[in-house]
Amino acid sequence: MLPGKDYSSVFVTAPNLTVARKIANAVLKAQLAACANLVPKIESHYWWQGQLESAAEVLIIFKTAKKKLEALEQCVLKNHTYETPEIIEVHLDSGNEKYLEWLGASLEGK
Repeated sequence: MLPGKDYSSVFVTAPNLTVARKIANAVLKAQLAACANLVPKIESHYWWQGQLESAAEVLIIFKTAKKKLEALEQCVLKNHTYETPEIIEVHLDSGNEKYLEWLGASLEGK
């Protein structure tokens, strides 16, 4: 395992697969992430405007470099339908050497 200090995973929820695919495609075409995993049929429970709500959503997990986080966030905001979308970054402590090499190369367009 190698230190993953330069990389992050970013979690974004979307209302459906159509919106999730639109966001993922925009982020990937701009080379702001090397990979986007779409996890359909999650069930979210949350507080919204003082009321407890629940909804079926799609979770998008992006793998990216920390230096691309701000641009990735702006791209998600531009393509999202939610007023307040979830955009949460998780720093990678370490990862498989070959995977991290692929991640870095993909983000540089190689």
